Amino acid sequence: MSDTTTPPVTHPLVDGPVGPGCKKVDPIVIADGVIRQFGGLTAVDVAHVEIPRGRITALIGPNGAGKTTFFNLLTGFDRPNKGSWSFEGQSLAHVPSHKVARRGMVRTFQLTKSLGRLTVLQNMLLGARDQRGEGLFAALVKPLWKAQEQANTERADNLLARFKLDEKREDYAASLSGGQRKLLEMARALMSEPTLVMLDEPMAGVNPALTQSLLDHVRGLKDDGMTVLFVEHDMHMVRHISDWVIVMAEGKVVAEGPPETIMQNQAVVDAYLGAHHDTDLGTLTNQQVAEIHEAAEDEVPVDPDAPSTTADASRDATTDAHQEGQR
Repeated sequence: MSDTTTPPVTHPLVDGPVGPGCKKVDPIVIADGVIRQFGGLTAVDVAHVEIPRGRITALIGPNGAGKTTFFNLLTGFDRPNKGSWSFEGQSLAHVPSHKVARRGMVRTFQLTKSLGRLTVLQNMLLGARDQRGEGLFAALVKPLWKAQEQANTERADNLLARFKLDEKREDYAASLSGGQRKLLEMARALMSEPTLVMLDEPMAGVNPALTQSLLDHVRGLKDDGMTVLFVEHDMHMVRHISDWVIVMAEGKVVAEGPPETIMQNQAVVDAYLGAHHDTDLGTLTNQQVAEIHEAAEDEVPVDPDAPSTTADASRDATTDAHQEGQR
């Protein structure tokens, strides 16, 4: 009698069979038993997850899945009820956000955090690490920090040119469009020379004219030797630039795998569309995905993972289109 047992699915990034919480060959982040509760709502309940080094990993899931909350926990912007995680073999549990960034794990936000009353260049300089002139007394002795500031300014100018923001160098950050603010935040993150870059919905509210530019920049981070972890609802972006996909639903990791197979995973389809659907998520249009998320917002309790409003996204997209037309 022949053995018809299906062999376990394997992948070069994985040490063993592919599945939720699978061990990676060379993980840069390892999280165990991470739980975050808000009253009676469990926003995050991740038993085990590992992020592969030097790759682009997408973190996807329906609204209320706990993705942004998980981001906040890993980067020190929130504290868990339980759990531990490490970055480069060092524990980051309960480490404050500014120290997490100094260790090489930086993030961007779904709602951009640029300082509108500072110029684009000044925003960039804020991202540089270990600035000697930040101390009260050192600031009074210019020779102590002048050379470092010149080097930081040169690096900032190079990054602004790379992200095509050099013409906006002396403009106030408040004057930038939504898409340009996304670019500025990504460029500012690179000022600290990070090892891991975490992007929270980099395409949210961005004019389609800037989408390809953002995609190229995300790929460029990997080409520069960095690891990328990003939250995104755009399935076409996930499919085309990610090396690995982690799927969350109701706070848990329900599936993992390469993008070419994860979109057809029944657990993933069920998480987005409900049970008894036979759909490849990669074939859905962005409009269909948006309608799915809008429907989910009516059913899922409000949680800290909730994205920006449709009005915010529409306003940013309109501003992008206007500024693109002016150029």
